[in-house]
Amino acid sequence: MIELTDEQRRLARTAAQSESNPVEFDGLSFGNNGDGYWIETAKRSLRGLSASAFDSTLSDEQIAPYISNWHFWEHMVAHDGRHRRAFLRFLESAAQMDVHNRYAALESGMQTTWGELSITVTLASHGVREYQLHHERDAETSASELETYEDPFDAREIARFDGEGRYRPLQTAPSLIDGWIYPALTQREVFETVDILYPATIPNWNLERTGELDITHWHETAQRQTGIYDVVEELSADAVGWMAASCCADSECLKRREWEYDENTTLEADGGSGVFPCREPCSLVVAASRQWTQLEKQEPRSYTFELTPAEKEQIEDMIESVAEGNIAEIREADVSEGANRYRTRFLREKRMDEDGNLSGTPTYSSEKEDGWCE
Repeated sequence: MIELTDEQRRLARTAAQSESNPVEFDGLSFGNNGDGYWIETAKRSLRGLSASAFDSTLSDEQIAPYISNWHFWEHMVAHDGRHRRAFLRFLESAAQMDVHNRYAALESGMQTTWGELSITVTLASHGVREYQLHHERDAETSASELETYEDPFDAREIARFDGEGRYRPLQTAPSLIDGWIYPALTQREVFETVDILYPATIPNWNLERTGELDITHWHETAQRQTGIYDVVEELSADAVGWMAASCCADSECLKRREWEYDENTTLEADGGSGVFPCREPCSLVVAASRQWTQLEKQEPRSYTFELTPAEKEQIEDMIESVAEGNIAEIREADVSEGANRYRTRFLREKRMDEDGNLSGTPTYSSEKEDGWCE
């Protein structure tokens, strides 16, 4: 049962007095047509009401939720930030559920995943919403076991380092630490906190929804680079595709890549499945592309190595394990794993000479031969 505050009643009475601008919002409509007040929802329709009758009707159990819902969205959330408003309505499926069904769901809490975040919105007193925010891995962990935060700006420290204490240069990498909780955020605070943890993801998500997302493709991004990065324009479309497959997969970034090589050339690499889009190559990708541009300038050559079939497969396993970040999961006793440390050291002892050349084969035929250098 929703109980309205005096302020909610006052605002509803004031809005109803306007004959030229009746209220229409989320299945609720009310106003004054000159023949008295009227109010209508999906389940109630009352007309020709006196001012006092209209005021009494606001407490009706079929009407009060609509009034509190109108008050929350039009007076508390209001329209001073369209991306924030769209995100908050998304969190409670406002476009898909009517007020009564939504309020029933909000009583127990409506949960949404945003990247690695779990956001739960519940109904507090008088229809006000309350938002809980934590890492999705902590869904089954008691709040008492998690570190509690209240200030949205504390999220800057949460996002700074990963679980191994390493700096996170990419905010949308799937490496956000767990073990923390914001138990009770307001509608403004939850937007601010998410925007700190995943900068610009909410605006870009909403711009994509409304068909306004401005996408900058690789070639345009490369053309505007200056200084030491102006060389990235030389990277071929094939190499850009390999780069996108390496850096922009779900395992590396939670954004869904929407940019291509250019507006006429798509990349074969999968763009990912994230809920929020990536509108242009990020600075991390541009910085890495400089290295690949330099490396791709080298001409291929043939080398002859002597390896057993098992050793060839071991090298392939090592490359796969490093690429997928699985090295830490391979125990020292797992010598059946190609990337096992002891097995790798054995291969080094057997197949590399004192100068670190595989099978004793030098990289260049002479010291004077030009190789790649940064």
